[in-house]
Amino acid sequence: MPVIDSDGGHVAFTRLRLDISYDGTDFAGWATQAGQRTVAGLIDEALSTIFRSPIVTRAAGRTDAGVHATGQVAHVDIPADAIHLAHPRTPRAGDAEFLPLVRRLAKLLTDDVRVRDVVRAPDGFDARFSALRRHYEYQLSTAPFGVEPRAARFVTPWNRPLDLDAIREASRELLGLNDFAAFCRPREGATTIRDLQRLDWTRDGDQLTAHVTADAFCWSMVRSVIGALLAVGEGRREPAWCAGLLSSTGRSSEFAVAPARGLTLVAVDYPSDDLLAARTSVTRDVRRG
Repeated sequence: MPVIDSDGGHVAFTRLRLDISYDGTDFAGWATQAGQRTVAGLIDEALSTIFRSPIVTRAAGRTDAGVHATGQVAHVDIPADAIHLAHPRTPRAGDAEFLPLVRRLAKLLTDDVRVRDVVRAPDGFDARFSALRRHYEYQLSTAPFGVEPRAARFVTPWNRPLDLDAIREASRELLGLNDFAAFCRPREGATTIRDLQRLDWTRDGDQLTAHVTADAFCWSMVRSVIGALLAVGEGRREPAWCAGLLSSTGRSSEFAVAPARGLTLVAVDYPSDDLLAARTSVTRDVRRG
């Protein structure tokens, strides 16, 4: 992957795909922010140390403060003349190409973020723009005692009764290609039109889990959708009210955003390798529209 450097010469890069998990509790989100502890900040620092060059990580989804991931995907571009630093010693027999890099990252990163796998990215791969869809789960517990301690960082306690049938009815009305402006924090020049492909709920005793899938999500959209549905579940709003919000041209103040604690990015889907470049081109055009 050649690019033009500041002197007009060509610099070759190797693009790597990273599969990442993290506990977002003590992070100020994914994206690097000055003076803040962020997931990208820690990974960039570790990779820059290994490759002795500034490395910037690009993710499929820039999760907010307190949001977790078990299936985050990112890419990095490594100077081709530095790629050998990923495995400076002869790999052990049977090791995958970048398993030594995974091991080195495990030593450099804190326990609340793990790079689970690293591979060479196929031609045309872009972690954000090549993605077909993102899958999130939101977990909450209605148990009177709250949340089991071992799950407390990942499940939101909800001590008020919820009508799951009403929540499911309202959820169905939000599916499809819609303008989710009422559920998004505005970003200048960014569209709020999204294709919400899945929004359903499962129950396991006192624990409720929302399964949410879309082609992409705008800033704070998942937690806003969950917050609105919880207002329905508590009986403060009728199920049809959620569908009515889709006619709004701006962010609604009629409901509270659900706490970050219960939200996890669980997977990102990509097309086959031969369709990656085309998907990236289409998505870039849509996001600019």
